[in-house]
Amino acid sequence: MRRLPPLTALEAFVQVARLGSVKAAAEELALSTPALSRRVQALERFIGRPLFDRKHQALEINAEGQRLLDDIAPALDSLSQALENIQSGGNQLRLRLAVLPLFASQRLFPHLGALRTLHPQLHIDIETTPHAIARLGEGLDAAIVLARDIDPALYAHELAHEEVYAIGTKALLESAHPLNSPEELTQHTILLHRDMPQAFDAWKEAAGLPELQPLAVDNYDSGQLMLEAAAQGLGVAFMHAGHFKQSGDPRLVRLFPITVLSPYRYFFVCRPRALQTRAVRIFRDWLVAADI
Repeated sequence: MRRLPPLTALEAFVQVARLGSVKAAAEELALSTPALSRRVQALERFIGRPLFDRKHQALEINAEGQRLLDDIAPALDSLSQALENIQSGGNQLRLRLAVLPLFASQRLFPHLGALRTLHPQLHIDIETTPHAIARLGEGLDAAIVLARDIDPALYAHELAHEEVYAIGTKALLESAHPLNSPEELTQHTILLHRDMPQAFDAWKEAAGLPELQPLAVDNYDSGQLMLEAAAQGLGVAFMHAGHFKQSGDPRLVRLFPITVLSPYRYFFVCRPRALQTRAVRIFRDWLVAADI
């Protein structure tokens, strides 16, 4: 058998080629940038020709490199899958997923039965950690997060981009002094999710009232509790339209017909390397296809 280059050098080459960034590839492999560069250079010396064009400290895969990537990447993926299968006993896949509770209960869990039918070998450990992105690769395989933007070094797929609604108890419209206009929010407490701190600011801008100051601002880390607080008359919640609609709570109403695109979106995120594992790929592909 012909002598092969070190597997670590091949792995480094594939990561750089797929991610298009030495820095991102180094982070994926938990290496320093110089260490990863040395592995790529060792592979080029072994082959006897460059695999990337160097342009101002950036690497751009060339034709030889692309041909090598096309030939060896499937083999490395198969090797990774074989190791994953032997570690799981060959009959069970496990995904460690972080997700916000309200998204999970309203949008994810109602569809997980269909996923289990399609892929009965896939099992999911669920966490509701508030620092999901920081833990990717460190106890978490993937996450569904609410954010304005995602670090370009991560893989991200946008799941939803919704409007912001002002949501309150129906009693606000039926009291002796009903809440009839946005200007009257100066006499009310507003409720904000800690992951959406600028939702009210965006709503005020769209309402033409950028200087509006409410009586108080109460912060929550649970969308479900925000809905209940609004239903109990504890304040006016500024949340995504989908959560209001899917709650089906007859105690709640949308207060003003103001169209406001949320500055925040739901994303499925993981480290690019995680997509090489079958559990993450299955879940990602199903999530995108199901359009949850």
